Amino acid sequence: MIRLKNEKEIAGIRASGKLLAETLQETLKLVADGITTRELDSYARSRIEGGGGRPAFLGYMNYPASICISLNNEVIHGIPGPRKLRNGDLVSIDLGVDLNGYFSDSAVTVAVGTTTPRRERLMRVTRECLEHAVAQALPGNRISDISRAVYEHATKNGCGVVREYCGHGTGFAMHEDPQVPNYVGSGPNPRLKEGMVLAIEPMVNAGTGDIELLEDGWTVVTADGRDSAHFEHTVVVLRDRMEILTHFH
Repeated sequence: MIRLKNEKEIAGIRASGKLLAETLQETLKLVADGITTRELDSYARSRIEGGGGRPAFLGYMNYPASICISLNNEVIHGIPGPRKLRNGDLVSIDLGVDLNGYFSDSAVTVAVGTTTPRRERLMRVTRECLEHAVAQALPGNRISDISRAVYEHATKNGCGVVREYCGHGTGFAMHEDPQVPNYVGSGPNPRLKEGMVLAIEPMVNAGTGDIELLEDGWTVVTADGRDSAHFEHTVVVLRDRMEILTHFH
C-alpha cells in the first residue's frame, strides 16, 4: 500500500533530508587517500546523532554499520571497516536518516583524488541517470517513466543496469511501497500522486548489469569485476512539481 504524506509529514521528511544532505556533504570532505571506511562511518554517525537523528541503516535487518560504503566493483551495501581508501578509488556512500520518525535516503559516488577518465565517465552517466529520473517524478506520470529514464540513458551509454535492487517509497519507514526499478518491467506501475515520497537510485555498472553477493551476506559486487556507481535522492511529488529533499551543493 502506498502511503501519501500530508504537508506536516512532508515537512518532517524535508527536515530529515536536510540533516542527511548536510551529513553527506561533510562526510565527503573527509574522503581522501588513507582514511578508513570505518572512520567515515563513525563521523557520519556522530553527525547524524548530533543533529538529533538516528542512522536509519544501523541495525536494519541486522546491518552492522551506520552507512554503506562500496568501493570500485562493489555496487551497494559495502560494510565499513579497516579498509583504507586509495587514490583513484570510486567510493559510493549511501546513508539513511531517521529524524523524529521521518526517513530520508540518499547516495553519491565520488573519486578519491584523481581517477581514470573511464571512472569519471561512469560517475557522470550514473549521475545523469538520476537527474533524468528525478525529472520524471511529476504528478500524473507513472513509475515506469522514472524507470525508463534510467534504463535508456544507461544503455545508450553502454552501461549495465542492476535489476535485483531498486528504488522505493520512503518517509514513514526506510522502505515502503512502491518499488522504483531502474528498468521497465511487468510489475506494478502506479501513477504518481501528490504526497508520494520516493527514493530514486540508479545503480549502474560499467559492464554487465549482473551482480553477485559476497559471503558477508551484504556486499553486492559486479559479476564481471568492473566498476559500479550509485546515486540516489529522496524526492516528494507535489501538486504541480517535484522537490528533491536530499539536495546539497
